[in-house]
Amino acid sequence: MLEKKDIELESVVLIGIVTQEQNEEQSKEYLDELEFLTFTAGGDVIKRFTQKLSMPNPKTFIGSGKMEEVMDFVKAHNVGTVIFDDELSPAQERNISKILNCKILDRTNLILDIFAQRAQTSYARTQVELAQCEYLLPRLKGMWTHLERQKGGIGMRGPGETEIETDRRIVRDKITLLKAKIKTIDKQMAVQRGNRGKMVRVALVGYTNVGKSTLMNIISKSKVFAENKLFATLDTTVRKVVIGNLPFLVSDTVGFIRKLPTQLVESFKSTLDEVREADLLLHVVDISHSNFEEHIASVNQILDEIESKGKPTIMVFNKIDAYEAEPFDEDDLIAERSKANYTIEEWKNTWMAKVGDNALFISALNKENLDEFRKRVYKEVREIHVTRFPYNHFLYPDVEDIE
Repeated sequence: MLEKKDIELESVVLIGIVTQEQNEEQSKEYLDELEFLTFTAGGDVIKRFTQKLSMPNPKTFIGSGKMEEVMDFVKAHNVGTVIFDDELSPAQERNISKILNCKILDRTNLILDIFAQRAQTSYARTQVELAQCEYLLPRLKGMWTHLERQKGGIGMRGPGETEIETDRRIVRDKITLLKAKIKTIDKQMAVQRGNRGKMVRVALVGYTNVGKSTLMNIISKSKVFAENKLFATLDTTVRKVVIGNLPFLVSDTVGFIRKLPTQLVESFKSTLDEVREADLLLHVVDISHSNFEEHIASVNQILDEIESKGKPTIMVFNKIDAYEAEPFDEDDLIAERSKANYTIEEWKNTWMAKVGDNALFISALNKENLDEFRKRVYKEVREIHVTRFPYNHFLYPDVEDIE
């Protein structure tokens, strides 16, 4: 269960759909994640609505009957915010706002809001602001409905369209300025990366809230912010780590998520340069999560988008301390055994066996199997380093000699 603090949380209703591409189980899983996102943003989910549809309603996302049900609930419980699990079109957002008469958000808007809360540095704030402006631009019309007079005729030509066009121009100019600012910072960061020389670079990647920052704190003995909330870390942190007198760089990057807004992928591509330029990826996975395989697929998809999928990768299955297999009755002749019943040892004999020694099982929180983790990372880094500096191989001990 999510802990509710003493601060007053905003009452929120969530809405999702079940389609041919997204079955009932997946829809529930996405809404669970949306609830965690809502909690992270400062909301309290008091009700969920789902509807089976062949495809979303182009006008209101859900059907008229379900919309009426939502409207009655919103009025009866004085709900201030309704959040949809998929991105709404500008037209859908306007139509739903008129019907429900409350704040309407979609998953994209919610994630952008969390990013805005979490951005600490000027660079991160600039990237988030750019994503917000690009999201806002096609939606400006809905914000000026009180000024619109589009019916034509005498006395009906109001200032609405002028106001909209003025704002559009302001937002477009803002986007241009933000892109220029990011380009300038990118050049500065590229110089910084170049100044690091030819040290081996290792990047921590993975779904949000899998324990990357906790692992970073342990291996680099630093204090990177870590919290049991989504997107606890936005800014890329780079630390120098030494194992067996071999120095290398480790970077902790922003967590990925399913249905990651395209605006964020675009604006944060420069932050992900640390991933693109890394020599080795540590793909951290929360094995205690029921859908960790889907999380892996989502991360791989984004790695593919930023042209980083083919890099040497070690799969680090974290949170083994929290993993619990569902009990299975061997005497039940009807029941079918599923992945939910697998022990970690049984998982190791699935597709993970093909990963071989590039699959590690640890608990960063409880510091379990960290010696094995350090040795495996050292071995990989040493191989890359020796390839780069073949005459230095005698300076660094074999992995068997690492304490």
